[in-house]
Amino acid sequence: MQRLFDIPATPLVPVRGETAGYPVHRIFGVGRNYAEHAAEMGYEVDRETPFYFTKPASAIVPTGSEIPYPPGTSNFHYEMELVVAIGAPAFRVSVEDAAKAIYGYAAGLDMTRRDLQLSERAKQRPWSLGKAFENSAPIAEITKAADFAEIGPQRIWLKVGEEIRQDAHLSDLVWSVPELISHLSRFYHLVPGDLIFTGTPAGVGPLSPGDRITGEIDGLQPVTIAIGAAE
Repeated sequence: MQRLFDIPATPLVPVRGETAGYPVHRIFGVGRNYAEHAAEMGYEVDRETPFYFTKPASAIVPTGSEIPYPPGTSNFHYEMELVVAIGAPAFRVSVEDAAKAIYGYAAGLDMTRRDLQLSERAKQRPWSLGKAFENSAPIAEITKAADFAEIGPQRIWLKVGEEIRQDAHLSDLVWSVPELISHLSRFYHLVPGDLIFTGTPAGVGPLSPGDRITGEIDGLQPVTIAIGAAE
C-alpha cells in the first residue's frame, strides 16, 4: 500500500565508534526518580512503583543545536537525565536479566513546559502538553554499555551559562536502570530503538532565549543546546 503523504524520517542518534546511527522508536520518561527533585516539586517519592510519561520521536534534537523557545509557555525548564538505549527485545524480563536489553547510555535533556505540566497536573490530566512536544528531548551521542562503567558513582550535572544548576550522582536514582527496564517491560514490549529518560536531579529551573545549557555525566559525551527566540 502506498502512502498518502510523506512523514518525517526516523531520528537517528550517533553512536560512539559507529558510522551508523541509532534509530529512535519511542521515548519513555520516568517521573520523580530523584528524591530531592520530587521534594522540590512538592512530592515524596512513590517507592512502590515508578511511573512514566512519553514523548514523540520528533522530540529528539542532536546535541549542539539551537532550539526555539516553545509556543504556549512562559516557564520553560531544563531537566538533565541519564538516557538508556534499548538494544534487544525485552518483555516481562527480570531485574537480573534487564541489563541484557541495554544497548548503551547517553546524556539527555527532558525539556518541559512547566506551567502547562503543573496546570494539567492540578486538573488530574495527562502531562502531554508539558512534556510531549517538538525539540523537547535533546540528546548526545550514545556510548555502548560495554564502554560505560557500572552505574553508581558517576556525577550528573547541568550548567546554564557557567552556573551549575543541577549536581548529583547516578547513585541517587530511586529506581535503578535494571529495575526500570524490568518494570516497564511488564506493560510494553520494549524493542531496539526505545529510549528511557531515567529522571532528573534537583535544581530544575526556567530558561530564557539566549541561554546556553551544558549537561554532563561522567564517561558520556556532554549534551549542549542554546535557546533561540520564541516561536
